[in-house]
Amino acid sequence: MDENQKVEESKKDVAVPAKFKDIVEKIEKMSVLELNELVKLFEEKFGVSAQATVVAGGAPAGEAAEAKDSFTVTLTAAGDQKVQVIKAVKDKLGLGLKEAKDLVDAAPSVLKAEAKKEEADEIKTAVEAAGGKVEVK
Repeated sequence: MDENQKVEESKKDVAVPAKFKDIVEKIEKMSVLELNELVKLFEEKFGVSAQATVVAGGAPAGEAAEAKDSFTVTLTAAGDQKVQVIKAVKDKLGLGLKEAKDLVDAAPSVLKAEAKKEEADEIKTAVEAAGGKVEVK
């Protein structure tokens, strides 16, 4: 089963109101990287987050904000050894060669969102050792 068949099987029949039909059709034609850019644009433009909100019972809101346990790893530049950076991204994120190349070519790009501190550091170390520049936030 190829990737397109998997995508087709995962699509659900959802009634799309006429006023949104053209927008939905355009989104359906976008690649994963384009969708990622669009989501980031919406987050910045409207000050919202596409991530699900989890409410922890009993913990005050101030404490939850202080303890940061997830990080975003961003490739800021591929550097001079682009092939090595692509290999490092491919290995650390478990991606195919094309997906890894697309991420590196699109730099600056998010390599991993919601990564644990240890995982973020591992990705950063591997990509920087290959010659890329990475930022963890």
